[in-house]
Amino acid sequence: MLRYMGTTLADIWMPDGRDLFLSSPELALVGTIAVILIAPLIVPRSARVTGSIALVGIIFAGWMTVRVAAEVTGTGQSSLSPSSAAGMLVVDNLSVCFKFIVLLFAACVIALWWIGSSAEERDAPEFFVLLLGSAVGMILMVGTANLLMMVLAIELASLPSYAIVAFDKRDRRGAEASLKYAIFGAVSAAIMLYGVSLLFGMYQTLSFHDIAAAVVGDLVAGSNSVTVAVALLCFFCGVGFKISAVPFHFWCPDAFEGARIEVTTWLSVVSKAAGLLLLVRLVQAVASAAVQLQALDRLAPLAWTIGIVAMVTCTLGNFSAYKQTSVKRLLAYSSIAHAGYMLMAVAIFAGPDGGAANPGVAAVLVYVFIYLFMNLGAFGITGLVFWQTGSDSLDAFNGLVRRSPWLAVPMLFCLISLVGLPPFAGFVGKYWILYALAQQGSAAGWLYWIMFVVAVLNTLFSLYYYLRVVIRMMLADDGQPAFRVPLGGTVLVNACGVLLIAMLIFASPVKRAADGYSVNLFESATVTLAGDDADQAVATAPQQ
Repeated sequence: MLRYMGTTLADIWMPDGRDLFLSSPELALVGTIAVILIAPLIVPRSARVTGSIALVGIIFAGWMTVRVAAEVTGTGQSSLSPSSAAGMLVVDNLSVCFKFIVLLFAACVIALWWIGSSAEERDAPEFFVLLLGSAVGMILMVGTANLLMMVLAIELASLPSYAIVAFDKRDRRGAEASLKYAIFGAVSAAIMLYGVSLLFGMYQTLSFHDIAAAVVGDLVAGSNSVTVAVALLCFFCGVGFKISAVPFHFWCPDAFEGARIEVTTWLSVVSKAAGLLLLVRLVQAVASAAVQLQALDRLAPLAWTIGIVAMVTCTLGNFSAYKQTSVKRLLAYSSIAHAGYMLMAVAIFAGPDGGAANPGVAAVLVYVFIYLFMNLGAFGITGLVFWQTGSDSLDAFNGLVRRSPWLAVPMLFCLISLVGLPPFAGFVGKYWILYALAQQGSAAGWLYWIMFVVAVLNTLFSLYYYLRVVIRMMLADDGQPAFRVPLGGTVLVNACGVLLIAMLIFASPVKRAADGYSVNLFESATVTLAGDDADQAVATAPQQ
């Protein structure tokens, strides 16, 4: 038998076919990156060929996600982990749902790139390597309950994002925005690593499921409370940076303004969704442990912390948008405000409930899915206007209903939906957030009623700056010439507008799907792990 460092090869854990199958969407994306890097060695460099490879890879990853979902949705499985570290990667309802969202949005962003930038793109392989690399990192963020993997996933998502913001090397604004983004990211990562080191030092494990149980136990016993609070707050810095929650939001407006429109669109949705769903997993892990120890009331300080950050985030985001003259910056502050709305639902602490839907998780999933189309439409139209006029200022939207009605009408739909008013799907997303807060307020206290009131007031506050754009499009016609936009762009943004109406009419199927992806997040699942002996072949991994 071959030996290495005193260990036989038979003792070394290796993934089997099932482990690889459960991770096949991520492997498909990694394989796509490899093909994109190799393709210029075989065929001449071509932006459209590279974009086609990326799109085919995403479609294949989506097909593998459908296959994985058919097997694990509703039960949950661990993947690529030996029995001593079960749960390093997790394939469950939440992670599968997020993979669908990421892959769908990546395909839409590639379509936007194809419409606006493909003709002038000179470095397509590098662009798509960065784009897909960040997508892999974001998928891993939501698909893990291991502290080390969380840190690696956050950095894998962040580092390509810094580069992709400054991808146009001739744009000084993009370079400056990327520098700010990287500095904020480095500081946030350092603080987060300090929190991780405290948690590992106290509990000697990287499994957040075990850490959550130990944290709740310490809270019940009244020990290590200060150290635990510092560790969790430091860890929240890294997650808050991805969400662009206040006070970690300063990078967001500059990065959104300096980046190309397809990059801005990508970061506006997926980066925030990944951070929010990672935080959902962590918060609900702690809530699950607290329910088991009958100590849910001990988590009130944590709920208040998240709730206050959420309220400040949405309020500051909305009021900061008031004075913006760039539509990209206005939508950047809008995305900060929407992160605050979703963060309110994250503050809902609810443990396992016999297979019932988790109200906070379901509300976040509904909101993220609808927000995808609202932002894709709004940023897509902003990009189309910019590509035609060379400006993304409010003045560039003057008289848009005359100059290009096929852009003005879907922009109206997207903006009213972002406010959260009927007859558009944004109303559905906002309604389920408010409903979950009211439901939790009736059972758990007045923090949630405060958040309910703040969310309603902020909805009214946001109406002003969204209507600024509407007024410019409909009433402030200064005689600028009409323009024609590519057919693909017209189809893409109008499809978003139609979907925003359709998802209000068919709101029930969207909510049922979200409910289905928010159940059984804390049940154990039997998983066969490669490399174990026959009597150890079955290990029980918590679905975290």
